[in-house]
Amino acid sequence: MTIRVLKPVLATLGAVLALAGCGSGLRQEIRVVGSSTVYPFTTAVAERFAQNFPGYRSPIVESTGTGSGIKLFCNGVGSQYPDVANASRRIKTSELADCTKNGVRNVIEVPVGIDGLALIESSTRPTGFSLTLRDIYAALAKTPFGKPQTARTWRDVNPQLPDVPILVYGPPPTSGTRDSFVELILTKGCESDPAMKALKKEDEDRHKDICNTIREDGAFVEAGENDNLLIQRVSQNAGAVGVLGYSFMEENADRVRGISIEGVQPSADTIQSLAYPVARPLYVYVKGEHLNVVPGLKEFLLEYARGWAPNSYLQDRGLVPAPEAMRAQAAQAIQTARPLTPQDLG
Repeated sequence: MTIRVLKPVLATLGAVLALAGCGSGLRQEIRVVGSSTVYPFTTAVAERFAQNFPGYRSPIVESTGTGSGIKLFCNGVGSQYPDVANASRRIKTSELADCTKNGVRNVIEVPVGIDGLALIESSTRPTGFSLTLRDIYAALAKTPFGKPQTARTWRDVNPQLPDVPILVYGPPPTSGTRDSFVELILTKGCESDPAMKALKKEDEDRHKDICNTIREDGAFVEAGENDNLLIQRVSQNAGAVGVLGYSFMEENADRVRGISIEGVQPSADTIQSLAYPVARPLYVYVKGEHLNVVPGLKEFLLEYARGWAPNSYLQDRGLVPAPEAMRAQAAQAIQTARPLTPQDLG
């Protein structure tokens, strides 16, 4: 597929960017911030970009977490602000509003592939876990189903589970993986109780407090944005569980393995088909105001489009190719440079 980027009208942007450089001139390299999950894929694209477009400087890619990355991205237009934000969840309406308030009015959303939010355990555990969304919620919520948290072992949650202390290493609040964990696992597990589902209509704030608040007594340990450290901790503790993106699990299959959720193991096939209950799209967000000003940014997006194709190099890195319709949507986003609107987010 040939992708052509249309040039939007950017009347005064060159002057704005140059002024934003505080006398240092226009920035010559692409700057990317955001999700630790998307980071290795964007880094791979940056490496290919440097090889295929030697006339441009190598992009700078930083792993800051989705929330922090989007905040940096939305802070303004100019050479001191990032051009691209990696995100392991969709941008929030409130974040898009912050972008607009700060003059970032042309946010281009590009879905780049599919990832699964995997729960992992050490490969040395003799028998593997098999959990439901309800099990995970009941083990990790601060007030499961509105009651005090008393579970200390997985057997306390479900008599069919092993008598092993609950110890889960997971992402911090700044991570898109944390947001996905809350949305795709905790909320769904909470709403397995019809009363909790009904509560959302009656009292949304109380529903959020009960369904989304993670316990703080040591059973859930924030492992930071370093997924390699999380892998290390889980692999060295046969009783621990970790929460991270599927791609990191696959890269470390000799040390950790996926935990079955609702009877489905995380795999490339179950994630792409969305049979795995916690599969999620991954995104990059591009600042339209920078698109025709920052050298190489359009070509960088074209390289990303080559990378996300089936059997391309990003699949070798662990990215699950999106279904054809989603890839077409992403190609169109690049081709038309259409800004995202609040209505798009529902």
